[in-house]
Amino acid sequence: MNAANAASGLHNISGIATQGYMYAQQPNAPVQSKGADAKYQGQMLYARLNSSANTPGAYGAAPGAGNMGAAGGHAGSNVGGQTMTDGDSEALYQLMVELFSATNREQALAELSRRRDQNPDLGVALWNAYGVMTILYQEIIAIYPLLNPPALTMPVSNRVCNSLALLQLVATHEQTRMQLLKANVPQLLYPFLSTTSKAKQYDNLRLTSLGVIGALVKYDSHEVISFFVATEFLPLCLKIMDIGSELCKVVATFIFQKIILDDGGFHYVTSHPKRLHTVLVILNNVVNQMVAMPSGRLLKSVTKCLIRLADNQKAKEEMREGMSEHLRDSTFAHVLAEDVSYRRLIYQLLVKLA
Repeated sequence: MNAANAASGLHNISGIATQGYMYAQQPNAPVQSKGADAKYQGQMLYARLNSSANTPGAYGAAPGAGNMGAAGGHAGSNVGGQTMTDGDSEALYQLMVELFSATNREQALAELSRRRDQNPDLGVALWNAYGVMTILYQEIIAIYPLLNPPALTMPVSNRVCNSLALLQLVATHEQTRMQLLKANVPQLLYPFLSTTSKAKQYDNLRLTSLGVIGALVKYDSHEVISFFVATEFLPLCLKIMDIGSELCKVVATFIFQKIILDDGGFHYVTSHPKRLHTVLVILNNVVNQMVAMPSGRLLKSVTKCLIRLADNQKAKEEMREGMSEHLRDSTFAHVLAEDVSYRRLIYQLLVKLA
């Protein structure tokens, strides 16, 4: 990947998979050239971190943000109620530089992930910095051989989850969200979502991957939903809704809800009888599984999905006959008693099916 492509945010994913970096790099082996190019890259990284938070109208930048480049090194900008100083930007810049060292990369990923709320434009800096996105892709692809048969350890899982957390910053930012999508980067996460091991290291991997996708779909973009429909994400989402942990179920159901709220996603689910039947069966399974361990958040998400699906006549007829009785009887009475918004949702659903 050359500098021109990196600067424009065009990342060649197919080429990344064939490169020989991965974890086999020699300690401290640089990913890019030394000398003037590296010096220029360092200057560009720091300039990006300094300028992005002060761009007028920048995402998340507080009105009246100060000049981070002011003399004396004490000036800062207000970000999320906190002051961004030159020292903060310098620290983030240094951590990004350390990503190019195989020895320091794991610690740099962990620290960048921990500090990801310090600068609302860190996602933009990551995307535009030469070589940084390639490193994140390498971290993700490197563990594919550990997925099947399951051989993933917790430290390796944590390392990749830190990379995914940084990827979520790119997915969240309005300036980079669609570029990430157009580069087909979310598909790099599908192998993680297809795993079935219930070990914590795999569950963390699925949950963080869902977080990246959730960050993309929450803005109700038809183009985003069309991407996930076209790339066959829905079966992976439904599987996690059915067999995942509670947190994974919550996020996966939220994503599914966003998909069917879009007209294109709704048509995709309801236009094929077998597909619609499968969706309704899985939603019933989720409800039935909550009898032993109720979850108010998950219950509300499932109910919202059923309300939306009831807009389709075939779905409505099938739900009248086969919807879980636990939504009609007193199984979740304690949730109804504690949550007024859930009572309204259940009432809305029952009125629709009447």
